[in-house]
Amino acid sequence: MLGCKERGQLELFITGSLRQLIPDDHVLARVDRVLDLRWLRDEVSDLYCADNGRPGIDPEVAVRLMLAGFLLGIVHDRRLMREAQVNLAIRWFCGFALHEPLPDHSSLTRIRQRWGAERFRRIFERTVQACIAAKIATGEVVHIDASLIRAHVSWDSLVVRHVEAVTEANDETLFDNRKKGRSKKVCVTDPDATMATNGRNRRLEPAYKQHTAVDDVAGVIVDVEVATGEENEGIAVVARLDAITATTGAAMAVATMDAGYAYAKVFRALEDREIEGVVPAKAEPPPGKVIPTRRFKFDARHNIARCPRGKILHPRGKLQRGAFQHFHANAKDCAACPLKARCVSPSRYGRVVVFNVNHPSLLRARRRRLRWGEREERLYQRHRWRVEGVHGEAKTWHGLARAVRRGLDNMRIQAFLTAAAINLKRLAVALIALIYGVLNTHTRRKQLHSFGVA
Repeated sequence: MLGCKERGQLELFITGSLRQLIPDDHVLARVDRVLDLRWLRDEVSDLYCADNGRPGIDPEVAVRLMLAGFLLGIVHDRRLMREAQVNLAIRWFCGFALHEPLPDHSSLTRIRQRWGAERFRRIFERTVQACIAAKIATGEVVHIDASLIRAHVSWDSLVVRHVEAVTEANDETLFDNRKKGRSKKVCVTDPDATMATNGRNRRLEPAYKQHTAVDDVAGVIVDVEVATGEENEGIAVVARLDAITATTGAAMAVATMDAGYAYAKVFRALEDREIEGVVPAKAEPPPGKVIPTRRFKFDARHNIARCPRGKILHPRGKLQRGAFQHFHANAKDCAACPLKARCVSPSRYGRVVVFNVNHPSLLRARRRRLRWGEREERLYQRHRWRVEGVHGEAKTWHGLARAVRRGLDNMRIQAFLTAAAINLKRLAVALIALIYGVLNTHTRRKQLHSFGVA
C-alpha cells in the first residue's frame, strides 16, 4: 500500500535531551566528551562588571559556538548562527534548547574584541596540555613549517605606494624605507596583510603567514603563531622554540624544518637549546660571473676569512644589525690577484665579504646534512606529511585557506581556534581508541578465562 505522510500536523514534544537525536559518531558529540571549559569563567571574569549591566553570554557558550563553527567548517558568524537555528547538534553542543533564542552574530564579534587574542591562545594551549596528559603528544619531536593564508581583501583594495612622491611631499626622515623600492603594493582595507607568494611562478597576494609546530606522535598542534606575509621564517622560529617548550613542559629533542628555515641564526638557536635540527640546506645558486661569498673560508676561532687564493681578510667596523661582520681584503693583495676581474667590483680596490656571526653554526649544520642517514631521512619524510598534512586539513576542512576577518589580532584568533579544533579532534579519537582498547582487552580476558587461561 502506498503510504502518505501528513506534514502539516502539530508536533508534541516529550521530555528528553537533544543528545538522544544526535549520532554518537557526530564530530560535536565526540568533541563534547573531551572538551572542558569550566576554567574559562574565572579567566575572563576581570573583563566584566560583577554587579552592573545586562548579563552577557556565558563564556563557555560563546567558545562552544565558535568551536562548533570551526569543527563543522562554518567559520563566518552570520552563517554559523543561521545554521545553529536549525542544527540540533549545534544547539545541544552549546546548551540551547529548541525554544531558546540564539544570540546575535555580532555578539561573537564583541566577545573577540573584548577578550583579545591572548585569551584565545590560552584556550588553544589548554588543548595542547590535554593532549599531553592523554599521551598523544610529548613535545620531544616537533615538525615546524609555515603556510600563507590569503587575506580577506579584494584586489581592488590594493594600491601602489610611490615612495618618492610621498617623500617629496613630506619630511624624508619619516620614511626610512624609501630605498627599498620605487613602489610597493599595500592594502588599504587591511594594512596588516602584506604581499607574499609561496612560489616563484605564482603572483604576489595579500596574505598572512602562519607558523605551525606539530608533534610527531599523533599530529597534535603544539604551537601556532601568525605574522605578516612578508616576514621571513627565520625571524619567528627562535621565539617559537621557547614557546613550544613552555606550552608542552618538556624539553624538545628534535626539530624538523624545511629549507626555508636554513639560516645561521636558526641553527645557532637550536645549538644553544641542545635541540637536534633536521633541516636541509638551501639550494646552491647557479654560478655567476662574480666569485660568490661561499668560496671564502670563515675562521671563527681567529675571526678572519680566507679568499680562494689563500689571502686573509680582516674584520672592520661594528657588527651591523647585531648579526653581520664585514671582512676586507688588502688592496695590494687584490691588485696582484689574477681573479680580480671576477672578484672585485670596479668601484672598489679590494674585496669585501659579509659573514653572519652565527656562520659557524651554519657550517656545522651543512656538515651534518652531508652525514644524514636513514633515521634523519625518515624524520624529514614524516615532517613532509605531518605538518603539511595539518595545513591541508586546516585549509580544506576548517576554513583556514582564507582569513575570515581583517587585522592581525583577528587572524591570530582564527588560527588559535582552528588549531584548538584540530587538537580536540585528535583528543576525541584518542579517547575512542582508549575505550575500544579497554573493551577489547576485557573481551579478550573473558575469552581466555573461558578457555581456562588466567
